[in-house]
Amino acid sequence: MAVTLETQIETYFSIPAAELTEDKKQEARAVFTEFKAALNKGQLRAASRNEDGTWQVHPWVKRGILLGFRLGGMIDYSIDDSFRFFDKDTYPTKRLTINSGVRIVPGGSSVRDGAYLGQSVTIMPPAYINVGAYVDDGTMVDSHALVGSCAQIGKRCHLSAAAQIGGVLEPVGALPVIIEDDVLVGGNCGVYEGTIVRAGAILGSGVILTGGTPLFDAVKGVIYRREGDKPLEVPAGAVVVPGARSITVGAAKDWGLSVYAPVIVKYRDEKTEASVQLEDFLR
Repeated sequence: MAVTLETQIETYFSIPAAELTEDKKQEARAVFTEFKAALNKGQLRAASRNEDGTWQVHPWVKRGILLGFRLGGMIDYSIDDSFRFFDKDTYPTKRLTINSGVRIVPGGSSVRDGAYLGQSVTIMPPAYINVGAYVDDGTMVDSHALVGSCAQIGKRCHLSAAAQIGGVLEPVGALPVIIEDDVLVGGNCGVYEGTIVRAGAILGSGVILTGGTPLFDAVKGVIYRREGDKPLEVPAGAVVVPGARSITVGAAKDWGLSVYAPVIVKYRDEKTEASVQLEDFLR
């Protein structure tokens, strides 16, 4: 029976660093090179969507990425004496050409090798896309936006200026942030800790979503939370804006204080669609 790439990654990952001889390192690097090529092509993903709409994390893929850091040696990537850069030789910047079908506007963006970029992805400067990230066709990553390690971004999304999509490599079983198709993430938003933003949702500027953030649905009268292994989810088509809720106990109540609370104020309608279509002119 042929040895699978997964089996090889798990085998080399399990070897303690002190027992990783030079011969074993060379063997492992050959396996890692094959593994990273599959990441770059989008053939492997840190997480994938099941037919029932749930998302499944693939811990062995994360272990493969971590193995690359363990195997890599520090190398000088400096451009000249004024622009000094040092990193692992296993993770240079992603090599792209005009035939890659990706639009990268000049100005200092960087994509780490081992990230997947679909066709017609647009990257505005300066933006950063980390290893293991998956950015699907037609998505725009705007200025100062971050796509963290292993984050999964769907088709035709717009990550607006200064949007932060959190990444996670460890623990390997943790679900990364998921942004499904046709999502608009507004400027200065932050989505972290395995939050799932379902297809067609809109996050207004300044919305912050974490594993500990309750999401208040003012339309349906329900509150969404992370519960155990079940991540926080933003429903499909929801329009979320930053809000606040009063503190009702203790001194904070007497002082009239409130805390941040994201609020679903509506679901996408014809008026919303017309506004969102304006994004197409930027692509």
